[in-house]
Amino acid sequence: MVQLGAEPTPVARVDAPQARRRTGRRFDRREAVAGYLFISPWIVGFLVFTAGAMIYSLVISFSHYNLATNTARAAGTSNYSQLIEDPRVATALGNTLFYALLAVPLEIAFALFLATLLNGVGRGAGAFRTLFYLPKMTPVVATAAIFFLLLNGNSGAINQFLRAFGIEGPQWLVDPMWIKPSIVLMQLWAVSGTMVIFLAALKNVPRELYEVASIDGAGPVRRFVSITLPMISSATFFNVIVLTIAAFQIFDSAYLLFWRDQSNSSPEASLFYAVYLFQQAFRQFNFGFAAAMAWLLFVIIMAVTFVQMRFGSRLVYYEGDR
Repeated sequence: MVQLGAEPTPVARVDAPQARRRTGRRFDRREAVAGYLFISPWIVGFLVFTAGAMIYSLVISFSHYNLATNTARAAGTSNYSQLIEDPRVATALGNTLFYALLAVPLEIAFALFLATLLNGVGRGAGAFRTLFYLPKMTPVVATAAIFFLLLNGNSGAINQFLRAFGIEGPQWLVDPMWIKPSIVLMQLWAVSGTMVIFLAALKNVPRELYEVASIDGAGPVRRFVSITLPMISSATFFNVIVLTIAAFQIFDSAYLLFWRDQSNSSPEASLFYAVYLFQQAFRQFNFGFAAAMAWLLFVIIMAVTFVQMRFGSRLVYYEGDR
């Protein structure tokens, strides 16, 4: 007979929380497996075409590699020593650094200006966003051809416009002082990708902050400096890092404007690091030296990005921070 009030045996007890934890871990493992299966094409592509290529380039950077015969002769550190001895490497690095210091702030300012204009548009905002984004979809070759005509020092549309106001425009594509600004102008044409990120950040700024600031008597400039800039600082920080990396790898604009005819008559002011790397690899077929140049650029970009992350993050506001 069963006695009333008797306690159940320990075997009959069920640990519900422990069972739920086991079930949760089982579902977590299933989700993890499914997630890795979905991203497996990207993982394979990254390992084969990115990580594998980087490792291979590191290997041939210590050799004299011949593409025609697919043979390599050990070179030790001579390729890296040549980076110091070759004066054109220093010239290309200097041009690239100057361009980055000039282009990144202007691209940030112009993209933020366009995003602010679009953020204030009411009716027809979608149409304006589409029109502003169209230059980003234009092929680089077509953009270079257009700017090659616009920046012509004698008959270009930009100088003709300046002459209408009595201003004699510079020789954009000849004068070394104006070569890098001309490339910056070409880059500003396709700044709409950065503009979209700024526009999304502006849309997330609480309207209540502007209303309170207006009640306190803050003007448009004060609201922009004290509210808008701090609230979109994370987007600004991201754009600065991305644009800096892109500036150090600038190639297509300079190559299409100055170096596509495979001549050495182009001004040294247009010799950027990626252009000289391309010349060494695919014109001189000096793949070992080109690989060493690529790894030097990788180290420089990593160092600059580390400095930006280390000190720039202190100026960034995140909603989760206290």
